[in-house]
Amino acid sequence: MRTRSIEKEIVNGSEIFVPLNKLKKSPKNARKMPHGEASIAALAGSIAAKGMLQNLVVEPEIDTDGEGTGFYLVTVGEGRRLAQMLRVKRKQIKKSEPIRCVLDTANDPKEISLDENVTRTDMHPADQFEVFTYLAEERGFGAEEIAARFGVTAQVVRQRLRLGAVSPNLMQIYRDGGLTLDQLMAFAITEDHERQEAAFERLSHNREPYAIRRLLTETNVPAQDRRARFIGLEAYERAGGTILRDLFSEDQGGYLEDVALLDRLTKEKLEGIAAAVVESEGWKWAQAFLDYPHSHGLRRYYPDTVELSAEDEAAYEAAQTAFAVLSKQCESAEELPDEIDERFGELEAEIERLEAKRQTYNPEVVARSGVFVILNHDGSLRIERGFVRQEDEPSKDSSVGEDIGVGARADTIPGDNDGCPHSASEDETAIGKPLSDALLRDLTAHRTLALRLALGEQPDVALIATVHAMVAQTFYHQDTSCLDIRPNSVALAGHAEGIEDTAAAKALADRHDRWAAQLPTSPSDLWGFVVALDYDSRMALFAHCAALSVFAVKVPWEKKPCAWATADTLATIVGLDMTTHWSPTVRSYFGRVTRDGIMSAVREGVGAEAAERIAGMKKDAMAATAEQLLAGTGWLPTVMRTRAESMPDAETSQNSTALAEEGSYTVAAE
Repeated sequence: MRTRSIEKEIVNGSEIFVPLNKLKKSPKNARKMPHGEASIAALAGSIAAKGMLQNLVVEPEIDTDGEGTGFYLVTVGEGRRLAQMLRVKRKQIKKSEPIRCVLDTANDPKEISLDENVTRTDMHPADQFEVFTYLAEERGFGAEEIAARFGVTAQVVRQRLRLGAVSPNLMQIYRDGGLTLDQLMAFAITEDHERQEAAFERLSHNREPYAIRRLLTETNVPAQDRRARFIGLEAYERAGGTILRDLFSEDQGGYLEDVALLDRLTKEKLEGIAAAVVESEGWKWAQAFLDYPHSHGLRRYYPDTVELSAEDEAAYEAAQTAFAVLSKQCESAEELPDEIDERFGELEAEIERLEAKRQTYNPEVVARSGVFVILNHDGSLRIERGFVRQEDEPSKDSSVGEDIGVGARADTIPGDNDGCPHSASEDETAIGKPLSDALLRDLTAHRTLALRLALGEQPDVALIATVHAMVAQTFYHQDTSCLDIRPNSVALAGHAEGIEDTAAAKALADRHDRWAAQLPTSPSDLWGFVVALDYDSRMALFAHCAALSVFAVKVPWEKKPCAWATADTLATIVGLDMTTHWSPTVRSYFGRVTRDGIMSAVREGVGAEAAERIAGMKKDAMAATAEQLLAGTGWLPTVMRTRAESMPDAETSQNSTALAEEGSYTVAAE
């Protein structure tokens, strides 16, 4: 039996070596919250590289009889003990590894464990950054090696090295408290000290990190830019381009510094595709553009609808049937297996391929027409076909084009009366001489008055005449109607970036193209086309033309409160639901409003509690979180909401119709 205690064998304050498996956590340690895994891993890495720089402080474990158990309780250095245990698990040392300790049986264990954690001053971060830089530049350690020596990730080391490369002047301002760590990280997006200091001088009252990053990247192009997506970052770098990367935030790939190179690569790739389209499809010409050239002024021809071959028709039916069967089998599945999802994609691609074969251009159109190759705002390619230049238009005495059977749309059409018959009044003579201008105006004024009276009494004919006038303006851009109706369709691309790539814009363009493909080539045949339409089709064409003239954009240089109010009323009547066309994202909304605006949206769309949770976030993080919180909630900014308003009831509508027929009108007082 042991008769002496450990304290009598070893003098207090002695340095001893204790096997690791004989060390235990002291129940008297002041730290109750466990060490984090990352901190233990960092300690393990540091010890592996440099040894244990600090001793453990221990006391012997005493049993109930006052005798030592042979184990020691770690009063100070529990984190280092756990780090050594991690090294055992990694098979770097044995569990019996001797650990250098100092025996302390005089001091209160709780007090000295508290003392170790509170009676110290952490190193200033700036000092850390500079030492990391020293290790890299003076000692020649790479990021991976430094990471291993300190038990951190290589990304953390790269961040420290980037911070260590910040301008010494800004680093001193940071030490003096003139900059926060978040602001310093924003400056570290570039290693150019002059740019950093110039941006610092330009800072106004807004010193948010996002504002600093914006100043430092204002001449660069984000990697999410459509040109960068189209070219690809690897191709850009192979051509000698450099990328500025932000190591401290989600930069979505960084910022491209050589804008001229990016533009050149984009232009060359678009022009290469344009040349390939001409070679493979036989078009007369092709032009490449970054944006759709709305002012091209060219007539456009559309493809003819043709029947599929028997083989293609059979393949089409088979693909449709397979798709329907697969859809039926999976209609109750919450999540599709990868192979089923892949099969759906294959069937959809096959159906689209075969449907595309139903549309073909007349070879004569291809031989004298061209193509626009355009870069969409999402970086995808867009090819628009069938445009004919004025010099390539068929001559008026040529039959070419009259029997092509395709619709045409143009911004301008060559010729004053191209395709329109002469009016009988133009050939009218009086005793062999042309009528004078004064007499001609007099006579036709009376005729105009009579036409107004007669047309007002025949609503069906008036509708046909209105549709004819609107279609002539919308698709042919010619004054082929005697009705002075001029619908104007303003391009929206200049008001909202990327709007042409949205689902709504594509649906509108598809609808326009479907109508254009049905219209006669010559405007002289348009009246007969409109008359031949059934009532529903005529109303649909009328609605399409009217819809294209809608302009409800609020621009600062035009104040049109009545027009805006009309747009609100129109939205209510048609039941406009903007949640099916638009959703608030960082790019579309939250990144473009203030922090208060973001919190207000979250408060309104989710609740006050959610708004309070994001109140302390940086703006970038707040915007991203708001996008996630409001996804699927249907929240919209006020300017995009539709008023809830009831439609007039049937009785009111009948009364209004009766009053209109009687020629009596009343104005309700508001």
